[in-house]
Amino acid sequence: MIILAATPIGNLGDASRRLVEALENATLVAAEDTRTTVRLLQALGVANRPRLVALHDHNERDRAAEIVERARDEDVLVLSDAGMPTVSDPGYHLVEAAVAAGVDVTALPGPSAVVTALALSGLPTDRFAFDGFLPRRPSERRRTLRAVAEERRTLVFFESPHRIADALADVVSELGAGRRVAVCRELTKLHEEVARGSAAELAAWAADGVRGEIVLVVAGAAEREADPEDALARVQALVASGVRLKDATAQVAGETGAARRELYQRALTARQDQGAPSGPPGEG
Repeated sequence: MIILAATPIGNLGDASRRLVEALENATLVAAEDTRTTVRLLQALGVANRPRLVALHDHNERDRAAEIVERARDEDVLVLSDAGMPTVSDPGYHLVEAAVAAGVDVTALPGPSAVVTALALSGLPTDRFAFDGFLPRRPSERRRTLRAVAEERRTLVFFESPHRIADALADVVSELGAGRRVAVCRELTKLHEEVARGSAAELAAWAADGVRGEIVLVVAGAAEREADPEDALARVQALVASGVRLKDATAQVAGETGAARRELYQRALTARQDQGAPSGPPGEG
């Protein structure tokens, strides 16, 4: 089978017993960086030296089928440099190929920078969205942030220390200076730090430079109270374009947070006041 194994994101003490046992018994390891895997074996005191094959972003699509075929005859342990394979790391295409080929896939859970940062951020954890690395190019990064500006879930991104100041400045411009954020750096390591505050405050904090591996956590958009007249006007515009009243009401209620039944009744009353035939309930 294919075995996805989470490795420490910083502190070696977070290596699970199951990970160590898997490394001790492995005959074949598909590693994001074989040199990193050799160092991990040495650091954990694992004497076993399995066969190592490189599986990284540049060769995963080409090697996936070959590794899946090997997994029919022996277990293949899959490692990324830190954390769980497939999460902003190689492994997804391998799992996709294994599932398509009917080869079993399992996982050895472990450290996660995403969940660790979320837990430490002080921001809501009940609903969140992970969007991987923010784009390198400023225009693409701003476009990405604009696309999630109204997202109410907490947002989690990876970011480079060389770009975090610019990224925070873009959060200010696209999401607002007051949006709450947390910058989590060097998680589980000696110099772990979590900076919390408004986007403007942390943009100023990061201006002089930030070091280490970084996870950026951004609060979701606050629920905005819908303007009743604006919501009604939007429903009426949709109805005028041919959308059924029931469907138009549901759409606008979902977009604005307005009470669906109340909005529907106001739209129905307004239409009757204007002298339009009411029709059966829900018809527009």
